[in-house]
Amino acid sequence: MSEFLKFAYEIIAKIVYNLSELGAAFIKLFITGWVDYYHIFLTYFKPFGIFDKVLAVLLMLVLVAIPLLAVVLIIRHIVLRQRLKRDGEDNGMLLREIGRLNRQVLDLMEEKNKILALKVNAMGGTKKIPYMGASALTDDELPTLENVTGNGVGGVIVAGQAGEGAEGGAVLAGGVSGNVSISAEANIEGDTIASAATAAVVAAEQAKIQAEKDAVQKISRFPKLTLVDKKYENYVMPEYDNEVTLPEFVERFRLFAAGTMKLYYTPEIIRRFVSGMAASKVLILEGISGTGKTSLPYSFSRFLNNPATIVSVQPSYRDRTELLGYFNEFSKRFNETEFLRALYEAGYRMDPSFIVLDEMNLARIEYYFAEMLSILEMPSVDEWLLDLVPTAWQEDPQLLDEGKIHVSPRMWFVGTANNDDSTFTITDKVYDRAIPIELNERADAFECDEQPRCEVTAEHLQLLFQKAKVEHPISGEVLEKMEKLNSYLMTRFKLAFGNRIMKQMYDFIPVYVACGGSEVGGMDYIIARKVLKKFESMNVSFVRDEIKGLIQYIEKVFGKGEMPDSIEYLTRIQNLY
Repeated sequence: MSEFLKFAYEIIAKIVYNLSELGAAFIKLFITGWVDYYHIFLTYFKPFGIFDKVLAVLLMLVLVAIPLLAVVLIIRHIVLRQRLKRDGEDNGMLLREIGRLNRQVLDLMEEKNKILALKVNAMGGTKKIPYMGASALTDDELPTLENVTGNGVGGVIVAGQAGEGAEGGAVLAGGVSGNVSISAEANIEGDTIASAATAAVVAAEQAKIQAEKDAVQKISRFPKLTLVDKKYENYVMPEYDNEVTLPEFVERFRLFAAGTMKLYYTPEIIRRFVSGMAASKVLILEGISGTGKTSLPYSFSRFLNNPATIVSVQPSYRDRTELLGYFNEFSKRFNETEFLRALYEAGYRMDPSFIVLDEMNLARIEYYFAEMLSILEMPSVDEWLLDLVPTAWQEDPQLLDEGKIHVSPRMWFVGTANNDDSTFTITDKVYDRAIPIELNERADAFECDEQPRCEVTAEHLQLLFQKAKVEHPISGEVLEKMEKLNSYLMTRFKLAFGNRIMKQMYDFIPVYVACGGSEVGGMDYIIARKVLKKFESMNVSFVRDEIKGLIQYIEKVFGKGEMPDSIEYLTRIQNLY
């Protein structure tokens, strides 16, 4: 290797020396200098080992390639300059030709307008049509007596006769679809007829284009949503079972899922699902694969006789158009999605509707679902509007409001999420607005006869939720314990029960109790999933000992074994770090 270094040093030194004599030694560098390089190469090449020989050959190839590349670049630059110069000359000729043709068009239009003025004036009327000149180029229709003098609106017929027995007489008849129809008999030459005919053809083409635009306006740009309108033209509402209570509702669904669909869920999971519906329009079902995350909302919607729409989220989802679609300016149609169709159809139905976002964290939820999360935060359902198109067309679907779609208050969004390396972390922004439900265990199977469906209106379900808040308000004792825990978390970890979490807690716990759960159990679940979950975004290794103290404090305030979800969650977080 040292021999190769000596070889490399000597040859490079020779090149540097030649470069220092740029002026006088330029020719020697690229032509005669190669003789010296070659002698140096031969001197060192023979005693080289195989590895050094390969390096030597590679070095020589690089040195040969440098001047060759420079020559190629120079030649290519010269060729490009010559080509651009020729292209510039050709472009100049093309522009001059376009200018000449434009002038000819102007001359023809001037001549056409003069002839029209002469023909109308030859009628002997009291009013003369003025000469329009080049300004006619800006008009959408041919100049006539009525549309210039202001005596006519809409379709106009102008007829003139130059005189009987005129030699060389010719008849000109032109019909234009639209607002103008011209019929005249005059003594004019052949070239004038040709120019007038050309003008008639142009006007006819313009009328055809306008007719096509009018036809497009009459075709619905939302074909899927229009089919939904037709589907519900003669829709008859079913007989709803609006006498069912929450405990009956939960138990009937569990038996329906087991007997009819062979799906088994614990009463606790169903209780949390229904209570989550009371607290938020967005639910997130988390857990390992195979625990029934997708089948739970699907079977629940079948129980209500309104099957859910399942949307498989793709990793490429980046914005709202992935869910709602977009307007194609070329075809003048809206590219509709199943998500949009289900969202629109919910406006016709009285029962609860569901859209399932399967594997929702394969893409970033706060990207493609951000607008929906913001809209659902609006206090009034009248403000739950999504812009689809900027303007309204006459043939748009009936439930669209000036190009906007209403998000029905009878709609719930259920997302399923796996926590593995192929998915994105669900951010606090999403968790704060949703109710997370973990499904990590499968319920035991049991024998059950097939059960009937339970069709209820969304309004009745909401009424049951409100009734539960009246009949099962959170007790003062539990609120006092919650306030103590809130002070402890704020002091030690800078965590607090936000306003949104407090509202969800007031909506969740009463329904959870009405469905057969306990007050402390409902609070335990909300605290574990909504408050303590924020530990995942903290550096837990620095507060490891504090978590142990928090576990002891919870057991002291609420009682040992009264908060199993919170204790289990904190223990799992502590063991991870």
